[in-house]
Amino acid sequence: MEISILFLPLIASIISGFFGKYIGDRNSEILTSALVSISALLSVFVLYHVIFNQYEENIVIATWINSGSLDVNWSMLIDPLSAVMLVVVTFVSSLVHIYSIGYMSHDPHKPRFMAYLSLFTFAMLMLVTSDNFIQLFFGWEGVGLCSYFLIGFLV
Repeated sequence: MEISILFLPLIASIISGFFGKYIGDRNSEILTSALVSISALLSVFVLYHVIFNQYEENIVIATWINSGSLDVNWSMLIDPLSAVMLVVVTFVSSLVHIYSIGYMSHDPHKPRFMAYLSLFTFAMLMLVTSDNFIQLFFGWEGVGLCSYFLIGFLV
């Protein structure tokens, strides 16, 4: 479930970015908004689980560096702070996705914009769930890159 919170916005970004021309503007908007909203609902469930069941977990997704005693993983750290940040990021992002449907109604490249927005959400989630500085760096750089894409899109 926790991995779904992280990867649903990425899946939405990939589908909208690569297949947006084929699925259409409206389907791209609905798909990205729905997957980010599902991620927000799952985040609320995780926060509930953390608060009332004292749930804490470090979920390893992949190993990045394994050399001698150095072991750096790509993982999700679920603790009270990251659970609150998951809810904040996904809830605000789902509201922005839904608002952008009307705000960007005049734009001819809506699927690309929605892909950038979902990719931004994925980078933020990677940032707030990081358990090491390398993953935090990649999340921070992803947020910066997506900010560049979104600002450049609107100019």
